[in-house]
Amino acid sequence: MPETGRGRKRWGWAALMAGAFLAGLLLVGLILIRAPETQRSTEDKLADSPASSPTSPVASDNGAAGPAPGPRLAIIVDDFGYDPVRDAVWLDFPERITVSVLPYGPSSGSFAASARTHGFGVILHVPMESEGGVADRTKPFLLLRGMTPEEIAYRFARMAADVPQANGASNHMGSAFTSDPAAMASFAQALKGKGYFFVDSVTSAGSVALTAMEQAGVPETRRDVFLDDDGRPGEMRRQWAAVIALAKERGEAVLQCHARRETRKALLDLLPQLRTEGIRPVTVEELLVSPARTAREH
Repeated sequence: MPETGRGRKRWGWAALMAGAFLAGLLLVGLILIRAPETQRSTEDKLADSPASSPTSPVASDNGAAGPAPGPRLAIIVDDFGYDPVRDAVWLDFPERITVSVLPYGPSSGSFAASARTHGFGVILHVPMESEGGVADRTKPFLLLRGMTPEEIAYRFARMAADVPQANGASNHMGSAFTSDPAAMASFAQALKGKGYFFVDSVTSAGSVALTAMEQAGVPETRRDVFLDDDGRPGEMRRQWAAVIALAKERGEAVLQCHARRETRKALLDLLPQLRTEGIRPVTVEELLVSPARTAREH
């Protein structure tokens, strides 16, 4: 009888343990079944949250959300690549700009790469021969009148390789080169081969750059106003007023300036007027495909 009692107890404990084990399996199963539902519920809430919206007021304000109606202004800032400390300060500029980068500078490539990540346009600021032999530190690699088409193409290709983030070009100096039909025809073919567009800095009233680009089928534009040829604050405000008026009248305008600290300060003070006037800051690339330009060309 005692032996039988102990056997019953063992069977009772075994049944209890089996029941607990089965209950545990059932609980785990329920958790596994409900987990995807809980995860989907959380994901659905996140998807509905404003923080996960694919567009935001900030993206819309700086032009990243795509074309919008109203006048457009492209601001081109020249001469990056040779002053790393000064160049870096421009990377927090609050609106979309196009940076024009000189080749072979100590910060040319790194600055251009950073500018791209900040949503800026990047173009190559190509050094060209000026009237009167005026030159600067870019003298060793100027494009010169009298060069063969092959020489021009070779020099340009090397510059482009130094700033691979660029997809367009403008002229640095170049009052002599841009006024020479043969030189500009050769340069236009070099640009076409790279799929670049061109911005005429208009350093000469006799520039034939736009004609050469049109004949070669290269997308082109020209600067309308130079902000800081005279760097006095009052004069910069006057030039700013001129480009604002032009953008409102024509639907688009191109403002060019230097990468000077005082110019940056002046621009930051003037930028709020763009909102007031309903003018949208864009890159040059965006300007070239703007509705206003397309309508005029057709």
